[in-house]
Amino acid sequence: MRFLRSLFTVLALIACLPASGALAESPMVYSERGAAISGYDPVAYFTIGRPVPGKPEYAVVWKRAEWRFATVENRALFEANPRAYAPQYGGYCAYGVAKGILTTTKPDVWAIHDGRLYLVHNPAVHALWTRDVTVHVELADANWPRVLRD
Repeated sequence: MRFLRSLFTVLALIACLPASGALAESPMVYSERGAAISGYDPVAYFTIGRPVPGKPEYAVVWKRAEWRFATVENRALFEANPRAYAPQYGGYCAYGVAKGILTTTKPDVWAIHDGRLYLVHNPAVHALWTRDVTVHVELADANWPRVLRD
């Protein structure tokens, strides 16, 4: 059983590795499809408890990334306090940052912990993340933003 758990951990970490090698001088916010969180509304995770696609007509630019919102009200909430709603670690995988690497995330693999939004690479990595969220947050906080330069 211990072997299978170790194998699972190794495979999940391999899945986190970027396909093209090191991401030297990576942007502060991970974006895909032209927008942070792949165009999903960061406020919706908090207000309705699930990922919701944002609309380009309700977009704002913050930290050189486009953030999209499902409603004008959500955009206003974000503009009033973007740090309260933006995912931690620029939307990069929180578990990956805890391990000292940058990797992609999926908008539907997420958690809110202590009032902060964390995105994760995939469901297998999410399972690892949730084993000890507090320790992973401490490790990721210690690695951020240094991992952007590594």
